[in-house]
Parts: sequence; structure tokens; C-alpha cells
Amino acid sequence: MKLVIAEKPSVGMALAKALGIARKKNGYVEGGEYIISWCVGHLVGLANADSYDEKYRKWNIEDLPIIPENWIFDIAPDKNEQFGILRKLMNDSRVTEVVNACDAGREGELIFRLVYNKSGCRKPIKRLWISSMEEKAIIDGFADLKDGCDYENLYNSALCRAKADWIVGINATRLFSRLYNRTLNVGRVQTPTLAMICERENGITNFRKEKYFNVHLKADGLDAVKERVTDHDKAETIRRACAGKQAHVDTVKTERKTVNPPKLYDLTTLQREANRLYGFTAQQTLDYTQSLYEMKLCTYPRTDSCYLTEDMKDTAESIADMVLRRFPHFKNITLKTDTSRILNSKKVTDHTAIIPTAEIENTDLSSVPEGEYKILCLIANRMLCAVSEPYVYETVTAEIRCGGYSFASKGRKTIKEGFKGIDNAFRSCQKCRDETDNDEASVSFTEGQTFDNAVSEISEHYTQPPKHFTEDTLLSAMERAGTDEITEDAERSGLGTPATRAGIIEKLTKSGFIRRDKRNLVVTDSGTDLISLMPDIIKSAKMTADWENNLALVAKGQYTSKQFMEDIGRLTDDIIAAAKSGFDESKVTPRTSGGEVIGICPRCGKNVVVTKKAYSCEDKDCGFTLWKNDRFFENARKTLTKEMVAALLKNGKIAVRGLYSPKSGRNYDATVCLEDTGKYVNFRLEFAPRKEKKGGKA
Repeated sequence: MKLVIAEKPSVGMALAKALGIARKKNGYVEGGEYIISWCVGHLVGLANADSYDEKYRKWNIEDLPIIPENWIFDIAPDKNEQFGILRKLMNDSRVTEVVNACDAGREGELIFRLVYNKSGCRKPIKRLWISSMEEKAIIDGFADLKDGCDYENLYNSALCRAKADWIVGINATRLFSRLYNRTLNVGRVQTPTLAMICERENGITNFRKEKYFNVHLKADGLDAVKERVTDHDKAETIRRACAGKQAHVDTVKTERKTVNPPKLYDLTTLQREANRLYGFTAQQTLDYTQSLYEMKLCTYPRTDSCYLTEDMKDTAESIADMVLRRFPHFKNITLKTDTSRILNSKKVTDHTAIIPTAEIENTDLSSVPEGEYKILCLIANRMLCAVSEPYVYETVTAEIRCGGYSFASKGRKTIKEGFKGIDNAFRSCQKCRDETDNDEASVSFTEGQTFDNAVSEISEHYTQPPKHFTEDTLLSAMERAGTDEITEDAERSGLGTPATRAGIIEKLTKSGFIRRDKRNLVVTDSGTDLISLMPDIIKSAKMTADWENNLALVAKGQYTSKQFMEDIGRLTDDIIAAAKSGFDESKVTPRTSGGEVIGICPRCGKNVVVTKKAYSCEDKDCGFTLWKNDRFFENARKTLTKEMVAALLKNGKIAVRGLYSPKSGRNYDATVCLEDTGKYVNFRLEFAPRKEKKGGKA
């Protein structure tokens, strides 16, 4: 018999159904020549440091670096039962061959091999490598099982990645935590991602807005502008020179432009669009798409490919036709299908792009939960757009002369809607609008045309600071980070993988390094503090680029695991040396019961320190506390930072701009005063006196 091991129970059951196996047992199903079981994710992983030596229970700098010679692997504490079932099945005398049916990729290979090795199994391995859970894809995959030996290098690459993350994470976290007397979790992907958010925050904080002026020229049928005049006197000079004068159309330039249809979705692009249109977090989108995959309504979600293989031409055309018939958004759409742009076998890595499956034909789509349905609609819409015709439009730019100055009037006109017509129909039906949509503007002039009695006006504007990261823009930045240094052969590019980026964002949020402010991702004081202590070697995406380049070579058999791990050992030594040489004693947190001292308690005179959830007196009997999630500041949509608390403790009050009033829905400026009753801490507002208008009553 063949023992088939899937990554998750839902996948195992889908495989069993496709193979016609229905006899359920405890932790597996059995029938015919197959036994099918599953791993429940990561069953086996790298052991904790103290498994190698009891002394590692304490975090001592003297013990670093910790680099095991003989690695220990542990079973996840809550998964012993399922591991026991798999080990028993692997050693079952009836089983002659084990089929690795975990996800087709580097991590899927690792999950299976660690369980296989931990069980002491030595039976031959076959590999099921599929990207869709449709029954036909499953049956075809089992008819073409690969030899497990063909994936040995891929496993070595995955194991090197896991060990390297362990070594850098364990050593860097212990090193910086001990140097600065507080827990500072450091990760190869997490820390550079946080550094990017901090850098953006610094750009916003240090931004100094600059005023500029636009001069508008208007007449019957004319609306032109001279943009970004930096000096008001200059703008006024232009306005006066043009007021009441004749405007003359010097040139009219028309350009025809073509926009090709978008590519199919990979996971990151899908997450970005779902965040932009629906406000879904990256993790929500991944969860919804995984659910659709397990419902067999879409292909495998954790993909970084935007293409289908060339043998999927008929499938693509069939799916596009089903989408037209099954989704109400497209009932009036006539589609001329062109699949040539989405078929490229050379650009398909582990998995194809995300598309709907043939199961949508026989599924009651009204029964699909709301979140999953929205994602399925996005995937369906992208499928149709990708196989549709290009969008063709014309831009018209007219140069207008008046009073000796040049103005511009711009417009655009659609020539052929192409995929835009499909996308607009979808968004209209979904009642959502992409912020990047451009409204058309009509411009119709002829050279030599004149306009009499022009009206000129000045409008005042300010330069805008960089925008906070949203999950959409952060995912894009993570995907691009370090890509200039990554070779085409590398399996992954950027920070993290399509499968892990959502988890990194969630981890940063749960660790308190960033917070969500509506759709924006904002760095916290803790995040800023952490990055300020990190050497460049940890903060840079270059480390990930170097890893991925070398891991690609390991997967191809052109670089040994031993060479890779020796490189990681040297890197760890460099991190430790850089941290010690750049150690800043002024940033060390005092060893108090709470944390960093930020002021004197107004109630008892002892230190007020930073804790995880508050700014509190170090004397617990005193009870003075300012909560980080204080209701007043949360309602006012402001974060109570340690700098604000330090000012309140020192001066008793602090001026705050842009407080929000839930009652009026408007922002206001006020001085927030600290009032301590001895039992409760309250806040009182003071407002600057209103200035009397000239001529007003005394």
C-alpha cells in the first residue's frame, strides 16, 4: 500500500475523495491501495536552545553564539497524537511507499521530511506535485508521481533556511535583549520590515510642508492652469498680467496610448488589492483564499506566480466562460478571450497564478461566506480582465498663452474600453472604487483658437508628506526590498514569501512594534526604540537577498548545505561584533520593576516607568497609572506616547494639535492638563481665548 501524507486534514480529505477512498479511521482514511493521512501543519520543528544545554535557559552574552553541531528536532506539544499516528502508519508493514502530498514548494518539502526523518522511516518516497485541488488535477498528479530523490536539494534548501532563521533569531534576540536590559525580538524578515516602516515614519515626522500656488485661467470653455508657483508675489504678477486678456491656444498635442490587461493574481497582488478595495488585512485575505482553496473554488493561494502553464490554455478559456455565466457582475459583458498573455510555463515556479476552478460551475455561490465571496469575485474579475483586450485611450494636452505666460489644459478620452469595461462593471456591482481610477476629462481645442476676457485666479496649496504605509503599500515594499541584489534563479525575492508576509505584519502588530490606525500602519515607540538599537546588518534587506541567492544554489545542487551554514556562522559572528562595537549605554533601560524611567510620580515622588500596557509608578502601592489605551486619547484618535507622558509629568500639561471630537466629527487644538485626585487620574482641556474680531464689542 501507499501512505499519502498531506499538509492539512482538509487537503487529505480532498485527496481521498478524488481517489474514491471513504473508510475513515482515527487520523487517516483508508481504501484500495492507499492510506491517506496528514500533518496538521508543522508537526516537527527545531528544538529550543535549552534542549542542547541547560545553561541556555539563561540568556548570557558569554554563551553566544549558539550554533548547534547536531541539531535536535522536537514534536509540537499539541500535535503528539497526530505524529504518533503518522509514525505508526509509516512503520506499518503493509506500507511499501510513502507519498509526499504536502504543498508543492520549499516549506511543504520541509514539513514532510522532518516528520519522515523523525519517525525513522526509510521507505521509498514519491512526490505529488500539484497546484490545484480539483479532482482532475489530483488524479492526473497521482498518475504522474515524481521520485522523492528529485527533491533532495529542495529539502536541503528548506532545512538551511530554517536553521539559519533559528541561529540568527536566537543569537540576535538574546544579544540585544541582554545588552539593553529588555526583550528585543529580532528576526531576519521582521526587523528589516520594521525598519522600512520606521524610515517612512521618520520621513513623515521630519517633513516640512512648503506652500505653493496654482494660477488658473478660465474663459468660456477654457480651464487651464500654471502649476506650482512657489512665490505668491510671482503668482499675483501672473494673475494680473492675464486678467481680462485674450488667451491663445499655441499647441494641441494628442497621443494614443495602450494599456495591456493586468496579469493574473499572485498572493501578494491579491492581498494588496483586497486591502485597497475592502480594507482586508493581508492575513484576512490569506485566510479567505485558503478557505476557497479548501472549498475547491480557487487554485493554491501561496503562490508568487502571475502565469499559468502553457498546457492550461483550454482550462483558462473554459474558466473564463464559467465566470461570465456564474457571476452577476458580468452578465452584460461580451468577451473576446485572448489567453496568450497569461500562459508562460517558464514563469511558473511552485504554483500557477490564482484563478477560479471548475467547481464554480456546480457550487451555489450564494452559500459562500461574505469574506470568501468578495475574494472569489476579485479573483474572477482578474481572470476576465487578464484575458480581455487592452484599454486604449487618447491624451490631449493644450498649451495656452496669455499675458506672456504659458498654461496647460489636459484631458483624456477612451477609444476602446477593453479590460477596463469589465473592471468598471465589477466595481460598480461591488460598490467599490479603486483610488487609482482616473476620471476622464474632456479637452477639445484647435491650434490658433482664442478666448477673450480670461478670468485668472490663484489657489493655495501645500506639498504633502509621505503617506503612512498601508498593508497594500507595505506588501509592495516588502516584495521589492533587496530585489536589485537577488538573482533570477532565487526562489524568493524581497522580504518574506507570499505565504509569510501576512504573518510578519501580524507579528509586528501583536508584539506592539506597529499599530493599525484605520488602514494605516504606524510605528510605536517600542518599534522605534528597537530599530534605533539595531546595526545596519540586521536592518538591511541585503541579508535576505544574500540568503535567497545562496538557497537557490543549494536547491539546484550548486552550493552545499555545509557551505551555506558556514556562511551563516560567519554572519552571526559579524552581527555580534557589530552590536558590541555599536553598543550605546545611554539607551540601556534602567533595571526597575517596570522598565524605562520617564518621569517623577506626582503622587509619591518615585519613578514613573514604561510597562507593556501603561506608564506607572514603580511603587505598586502608589497606584498612579496612565494607560497607553486611555479612553480619552483613543476617542481623540491620538496615541499617548512616552514623550507626551514625560511632558505631562514635568509640566502638568501639554499642547496637543488635531484632537478629534466624536460629537462634532471635527478636529481641534487644546492644552491637555493632568489632574490627579489621589485615586483617579483625569484630564482637563484648556482652550486658547478667542481673538475678538476688529470692530467687535468689548
